[in-house]
Formats: sequence, structure tokens, C-alpha cells
Amino acid sequence: MEDKPYTSPVEEKPSSAGITVTIETTTPNPPTSSSGRPHFGHTRQNDSVSSTFSQASAISTSSTSSEKPLIVNEKRLTYQSTCPTIVDLEAQTEEDEYKQKPLGRIRYTILTIYRRLFTVAFMGNAIAFVIMMIKGATPMDLVNAAAVNIAVCGLCRQPLVINALFLIFGSIPRSAPLRIRRLACKIFHFGGVHSGTGVASVVWYIGFAALFTYDYTPSVINTTVLSFVWAVLGFLLSIVIVAYPTFRMRLHDYFELIHRFSNWIILVLFWILLILLGAQQASMGYFLLHLPAFWILIVLTVATIHPWLMLRKIEVKPEPLSAHAIRLHFNHTEVVFGQGISVAKHPLKDWHSFACFTDKFDTPDTKFSCIVSKVGDWTKATINDQPTHLWKRGVPTYGFGYVLRMFPKIIVVTTGSGIGPCLSFIEDANRPEMRVVWQTKSPLKTYGQRTLDLVHRMDSNPVILDTSITGRVDMLPIVLRLFKEFNAEAVCCISNPLMTKKIVHGCEMRGIPAYGPIFDS
Repeated sequence: MEDKPYTSPVEEKPSSAGITVTIETTTPNPPTSSSGRPHFGHTRQNDSVSSTFSQASAISTSSTSSEKPLIVNEKRLTYQSTCPTIVDLEAQTEEDEYKQKPLGRIRYTILTIYRRLFTVAFMGNAIAFVIMMIKGATPMDLVNAAAVNIAVCGLCRQPLVINALFLIFGSIPRSAPLRIRRLACKIFHFGGVHSGTGVASVVWYIGFAALFTYDYTPSVINTTVLSFVWAVLGFLLSIVIVAYPTFRMRLHDYFELIHRFSNWIILVLFWILLILLGAQQASMGYFLLHLPAFWILIVLTVATIHPWLMLRKIEVKPEPLSAHAIRLHFNHTEVVFGQGISVAKHPLKDWHSFACFTDKFDTPDTKFSCIVSKVGDWTKATINDQPTHLWKRGVPTYGFGYVLRMFPKIIVVTTGSGIGPCLSFIEDANRPEMRVVWQTKSPLKTYGQRTLDLVHRMDSNPVILDTSITGRVDMLPIVLRLFKEFNAEAVCCISNPLMTKKIVHGCEMRGIPAYGPIFDS
């Protein structure tokens, strides 16, 4: 008799989140027990082709069960899932017990911490600029002010400074008032200071260029100085223009090249400019030693050179996960919870930063790794070519996830390869208790069993939404319900920009502390 596919009875599973999942499974042949009767328990013939789902690949919430998510063989099982409660989003909205703040949309979508820091940095300089111009500032006063702002702007991107900021703010104990911890976690918005002081430095420098041009008297040395003055201004303006978010997102490769090389050129031109200005003085040494901009330029030069002194070509062990993702293993240094590295295939262009996680739980012969998914030309080439060597520079730097350790309980929300940065939590012995909500397509097929095992280390009962079965699900109602049931204090979201904004803003407008990477974090 010809074997026919076996279809199990439809099974409906209610979860504690109030979501019912209907699943129909089909196999080539029903598994049988030793007695010859069909057996509906877990079977696995090949660990490399197994699939992990929590609450039947749909929804799970806090549970007393310590069992691992259901593991099934994707090659032998076909799932058809419907989630009636998820579809009825209006009903969930009605059950939303969190009262939205009246001005929440303005406060959290327009007046973000990043924009507030930018405004404070820029307006503070603007007020000082107006006062100094009214009182009659000299050209060198404006040079010094421009140099101070350039220094603050540059140091905000120096790896050692970034690490110091995260270590300081991340050291706030969990016993501190929630308001303090809530604000401290926003440290990754310090890019607002970077941008604000960067734009302010251009304003100061324009004032200097205008005064110098106004006082210009024709001579060989003055003409040379004037040409360098305007050359520096041109490169400063180019950095500001390409840093505009729209340009930066659409033409990121050009942004990176112009931003980096213009910075280097400005440093060289600024050194030449100060030396030329000093050459017009009675004593160049006395002039430079008593000029604040000279000492600031020394600090900036050292800070800029430092990461590049650590430029190395390092060995990489690629682990293909699927046609969509690859895991890169490294052995050249150690990383700790919350850190990431910058890598490139060419030492002078196309640098990419990735959050890392330890390998000690599943790959002890290497130290740490990162997950790269196909989202652009560079990542696509990395998955297809599987590099064995990459360039690295600087030291591992902390990311926004590090400061979340100041909360005792959190909800981690992610989609797709965003699970990679989230896995950094597994190394921290002092990590908060957490519930994980991960929405992705075919998690096992795309990221592999070992990745799912690491997710299980974060949360013994993770919520894994397989979009190939459930379709894309609105995760905000799920997060709100989990937040309440788990008695969490904060939400961490790592996803694409639109999803991150939706989850973070949706939580913040309900008074829930929520954090996610921003375009300049």
C-alpha cells in the first residue's frame, strides 16, 4: 500500500497571554511507538535540520514550565498556523491598561533625548557666540571656541571615551530610583552632543573666517593663510552636509568616506594654519604654547590616531548558517557583555560594526562571534564569500545594551538577525532576568539549532514568532502584556528602525522605560 502523508488532529493551545494557536502538522508517515501505534511526541533524526518554536512557533509568556521550546524537523513537518487572537488587534487595544501620556508623542518622537542634547549643545554655543561678537571677539578667540567644539565632537566618537561613558553610567546600582536609572540608560543618545558641537564648531569657524577675511591685507603669507582658512571651512561644511540623516542613510558609503577623510584633512590643514599664524608672531613658540587651540589640537590628533595604531588583519572562522545569515568567529581578543567590534575588508573604507557574544557555551575553540545577515552589498558578499580574514581597528566598544544591566527584569524584543546583539546578555553573570520575544522567518532554517539553544539560555521559555507560519505579528500588544505579567522594569528592542521606533515609542508613551538603537548610537 502506498504511504500517504499523515495529518495530525488540529490542536489548539491557549497561552497565558490569552492567545490561541491552531496548528495542523503533516508528516510523510506518522511516527510509531514500539507497539506500532502512532506516536505524537518529539522525534529527531537529524539535529542539523531541526526547528525550534516556543508555544508552537507562535506565542508564549511567563510559564512555570522549564521545558525547552518544541523542537521539530522542518523537513518532515509542515505547519499551518492561525492565530485568531493576534488578528483581533482591536480587542487587544481595548484591553490596553496603560494610559498614554497626553504629550507623549511630542516628547518621545519629536523632542527625543538626542535632539534635546543637540539643542542644548548648539544653543549654548549660539548664545556664547552672539555675546562674544557683541563684546568684540578677536579672531583667535573664535579659533579657540571652534577648537573646543571640534574636540568635544571628535572625542564623542573615540572608543576609549565611549567605553568610559558606558562604564560610568552603567555603574548605577539597581537600588537607585527608577527615574535616575531610566535617564542614565539614555547615555547612547550622546550622539546629540557630537552633532550639536560639530555644527556649533562650524558657526564659530565661520565667524573666524569672516573676521580674518575682513582684516585681510594683501601679502604672500596672508594670502596663504587665507587660502587655508577657507579650505578648512570647506571641509567642515562637507562633513556637516553628508552627516544629514537622509544623506547618511541613502548614501552611507559616501558619508563614511567623506566624513573620515575630511576629518583627517582638517587636522592636517589646522596644524599648517596654526603654524602659519604663529609665523606672523614675534615668537612662534610663545604664541602656540599660550594658544588653547594648540593643545586641543594635540589631544584631537592623538585621539584620532589611536584606533588606527591598532589596525590589524585578523583571522576569522566563518560558520554559514543559511543563505541569509553567517556567524563569524574571532579569536584575536576578549570581549565582555555589551561590547562590539568594527571590521572591514579594506582598511580604509566600508567599516561595519557588530555586537558580539561569547563562544564559550558552544564553540570553546574561539572566543567570541557575531551574526551577519543579508541586508546590503557588504553583508551579502560576506555570506557568499565567507571571509577568512578581516581588518579590525581600535578596541571593542560598549553599546546601548550594556546599561540595561541596571534593571532587575527586562523584556527583550527583536526581529531577524537582531537576535545576535541580544545574545550578548548570556555572558553577563549579573544580567537581568528577561523574557525574549523574537520574530523571524524560519528561525531554525535561517539561524541554526545552536543559535536557538543560546536564545534558550537567555529565556527558558522564549516567545519565538515564525513569520513563515504566523505572518508578521504586531508585537506591541504582546510586549505590553509580557511587561505586566513578568513585572519587568524596562523594554529593550533591537530591530529595523521602523519596528524599533514603534516598540520603543509605543512603550514610552505608556510610561514604560524602553530603549533601542538610534541611527547615531
